[in-house]
Amino acid sequence: MNLALFDFDGTITTHDSLRDFLLYSFGLKRCIKKLAPVSPMILGYLLGIADNQKVKTEVSKSFFSQMPESEFILLAKKFAEEELPKIVKKSATEKIAWHKSGGDRIIVVSASFSDYLKYWCEKEELELISTRLEIKNGRLTGYFSTPNCWGKEKVARINAHLNLRDFSKIYAYGDSKGDFEMLKLADEKGYRIFK
Repeated sequence: MNLALFDFDGTITTHDSLRDFLLYSFGLKRCIKKLAPVSPMILGYLLGIADNQKVKTEVSKSFFSQMPESEFILLAKKFAEEELPKIVKKSATEKIAWHKSGGDRIIVVSASFSDYLKYWCEKEELELISTRLEIKNGRLTGYFSTPNCWGKEKVARINAHLNLRDFSKIYAYGDSKGDFEMLKLADEKGYRIFK
């Protein structure tokens, strides 16, 4: 059996799905208000001087801290059903279909939140490895219950999930520096190939 590893944001989709999820859940005005306190950290990340996980955690805390789990699950499911299909690339779904036709094992490996990605992956019959948000006493804390699934963490999570030696050939698809380590695992790499 072959293995196909797909990044999600920017690879399967046209752009970052978290941005759309935040806008869908909170609206533009509330998003601007919630992003304002963490904007210096976001700028630092864009300039390459701030840590990816730290910035993402601060953004997550600003938006989701103390949100009821039931409310979040409802938003995540509706977003996956109503909005995610609008940003999925046809070329990526065609490649996924090609792998399915060959009987390959297909896993989406993403830094985005599993809480909404899982619904899309279930519909498409794909496995998922991604970042999970922490829930305590029925509310989100804003922190992650797993490390951010980005860069080296993608490789660590893949290796914890399966044995790469079990596969005849490994394919990997990505579009950013957060995918470089995962791409190194592959016999056949696809970098920014889906238009």
